[in-house]
Amino acid sequence: MTNVAPQHSFERLDRRMAHHVAVGALIGPKGVLLAHRRSDLRYYPDCWDFPGGHIEDGETPAMALVRELSEEIGVTALVEGEAGLRILQDAESAEGLVLDLWAIFDWVGSVANHAPEEHDDVRWFDLAAVQSVQLAHPMYRDFIAGLLSPGHR
Repeated sequence: MTNVAPQHSFERLDRRMAHHVAVGALIGPKGVLLAHRRSDLRYYPDCWDFPGGHIEDGETPAMALVRELSEEIGVTALVEGEAGLRILQDAESAEGLVLDLWAIFDWVGSVANHAPEEHDDVRWFDLAAVQSVQLAHPMYRDFIAGLLSPGHR
């Protein structure tokens, strides 16, 4: 079962119970940045996802996101406030997922694929193009639509 809610409505979950990841939706003049997950990956193969990854011991979700974006796409992101979306999938299971998703509007550096072992492509998508690709989670489409709507930010 998947639950979706703003981050602020949940206490910090015991990370030993579920995989806790932080991901970022970079929003720029060309739309939203997505990374294509390689087809040989165990989780969410052959679909488009946001860059990011697992939270390591001693990190907050925001700290992990800054580190992961630097490692995966070569940018230093400004991660502000709470995650805009938290997705819970079987969060009380060792195989569960807690995903915190931020909208990122400000960063330093040029986007490039620095993690070819995870992604075989990174690409900017406008709202129309997002509708035609397979995304890692069904909630992503609505989140992206909200971010790319006129007047958002």
